[in-house]
Amino acid sequence: MVGCASNAPTDHGQVQGESYAKGEWLQSDGNRITQIAMRANEASLLLLADKLYRRNPREWRKTAATRAAALAQVTAAVQQDQLWPALNGQRDVAALSLALSPDFTGDRVAAFIIACHDTIVTAHGGRRDFYYLDGIDPQHIYNAARDMEIALWLLTTRRNAEGQPLLLANEIGPQGRNLSFEREFGKIIGRLDLLAVYMTERYRRAGINYVQGLLMAPVLAFAPVH
Repeated sequence: MVGCASNAPTDHGQVQGESYAKGEWLQSDGNRITQIAMRANEASLLLLADKLYRRNPREWRKTAATRAAALAQVTAAVQQDQLWPALNGQRDVAALSLALSPDFTGDRVAAFIIACHDTIVTAHGGRRDFYYLDGIDPQHIYNAARDMEIALWLLTTRRNAEGQPLLLANEIGPQGRNLSFEREFGKIIGRLDLLAVYMTERYRRAGINYVQGLLMAPVLAFAPVH
């Protein structure tokens, strides 16, 4: 009984949806799912930025007086879809490669996170908000998921000339295990993969739903009242 009590359900909070916005009237269900996934991925990237700054304080000191100020700069760049000046105009995967290059001397955390964000936005057709006339190529979303897998691999394997990690991230050692970076990247990759599959199926489902409506219309129209 003591063992069962120790495994009792824990209150982890409640699921939260986005608050109502007038722009929803111009969005389909697919638009809403895409936008919600985008916002969730942005939140994951900003969480990763905070965690990387905590493990690599030398990086935020390159651009700001405090860690909070550096994180605020990254947040503003993500929310306003801005490029990081130190990336010299490089975009998406090229920016990722530069951010994790041993020769890069700027704020590597900011460059890496903003490059990841730019890769995801580029895969969504360069948009962060989605409406009826906005189409998304599911193959591009799928490719972005693979790019995030590569980004995680580079983050955990790239070394400098002395053999030290360019950025400290996941850790397995005598003091314990910290795989939270991998878990957060896993969330991003999972959202992108699910969105890619959903976008692939929605056109086929539209035809099926139309036929289902035609077949069910006579049944629903004359359903008994008792």
